[in-house]
Amino acid sequence: MAAEAPRKKPGKRADLAAWLLARNDPERTQVHLIGEAEFADLRGALAPVSESYLRKLLRESGAALSPMVEGVRQGSFDELEASLLAMLDEYQKADAPRRRDVRRLVIAAKDHARWASRRPAKRAEKEEMVLWILTWLENPPLFPDWVRLRRARWGQDPM
Repeated sequence: MAAEAPRKKPGKRADLAAWLLARNDPERTQVHLIGEAEFADLRGALAPVSESYLRKLLRESGAALSPMVEGVRQGSFDELEASLLAMLDEYQKADAPRRRDVRRLVIAAKDHARWASRRPAKRAEKEEMVLWILTWLENPPLFPDWVRLRRARWGQDPM
């Protein structure tokens, strides 16, 4: 008799789906926003899992995410602009410790864009995204006007 192959433990994606399903209340009329407290709970429930991978899974799930959970999206210039504007809103409402948290997220996005710019196929696009993020980091309140002018110069999409 052949030995039965050991079953693989469900992956993080399946664990996240189960967590989201457990929170789904059919009676609820409002969409439940996943905020920082839920994100911390999820990190514990799915440990070990990196913040970046958990953010990726949450984005793919389609769940409603707070800006600090969603992070800085870099799939397109529209996503980048929208997420940096959301980070600006968080930053402007924040006290000093919270502002450091917002900046930490934006700096991590800059580091990711720099790393992604090493790929020749994405170099120009990611270098432009790095510029946008650096502009945000240098002077967050200036970013909305700067990005409007930058897009006008390029005719909406820089690439």
